[in-house]
Amino acid sequence: MSLLVSICSAFVLVAPYQVKAEGKNTVIPKVVVPEGKQEIRYDVYAGGVHAVQADMNIDLSKKGKYDFSMTAKTYGLLGKLAPWEGIFATEGWEKKGNAYQPEMHKSEATWKDELEVKKYEYNEDGSFKSYTIKEDKKDTAIQKIDDELTQGTTDVMSAVLAMMKQVTKGEECKGSADIFDGKRRFKLIFNHKKEVELPKSKYNLYHGLATECSVEVKPVAGKWHDKPRGWISIQEQGRERGKMPTVWFAQMAENQPAIPVKVRVKTAYGTLFMHMTEYSGLNKKLVLKK
Repeated sequence: MSLLVSICSAFVLVAPYQVKAEGKNTVIPKVVVPEGKQEIRYDVYAGGVHAVQADMNIDLSKKGKYDFSMTAKTYGLLGKLAPWEGIFATEGWEKKGNAYQPEMHKSEATWKDELEVKKYEYNEDGSFKSYTIKEDKKDTAIQKIDDELTQGTTDVMSAVLAMMKQVTKGEECKGSADIFDGKRRFKLIFNHKKEVELPKSKYNLYHGLATECSVEVKPVAGKWHDKPRGWISIQEQGRERGKMPTVWFAQMAENQPAIPVKVRVKTAYGTLFMHMTEYSGLNKKLVLKK
């Protein structure tokens, strides 16, 4: 979910929110997802090509607890040429305000036949507990990490979920969180842009009022390259073109957090879009007809 790692005043969401996705390009079967849960599917397009498919699941049905997971994999021809799959999951404690304190965050990435599993554990008071990594055909190794990199940090998914809740409460999409990714510490910064009316699209299930938010990753400590690489390189390519990575949030179900309905990442090689194509929540299921 590293592609999606980010998110987004006077914006007040209406509850229940009036979803304007019920046109001829959707079907609405009987629903099925219990209260407190949301299931979303996204299609990611690069240069107009459907390159990645992702599924997000949010479970807030247990009092004081949360489970937030996402799976993603390369799709179609890209899936055959570059088979990659990732599973990212966080569970923890829901705190007062907009806070979500992780207990455990886990990522599993499979590239061709090689598997890498990373596990991060936290205490309920917010202190960092442990970091382990297991690579294919190797035993799990407990990593010794400097407190400078870990203490006072959270994981990306918990930070995003906290911002989703903040937007739902009518607050601006603005704030930051410190993240430890296994080697480095960085600040995930959310900048509120505006409220917009997303138009109808043959690619996206949702159209209607949304909160637009840009996301920035700022290195803090650890092993960073002198020249931008990976996500930082992509981010800076967008900055040079006047378009930082951007997420649009909208609330799809009453009393549930607003979710990303669209993501845009501008690069030197073209623009990547993530579109919501299926949604299941309390008393509704929406599917984009293709």
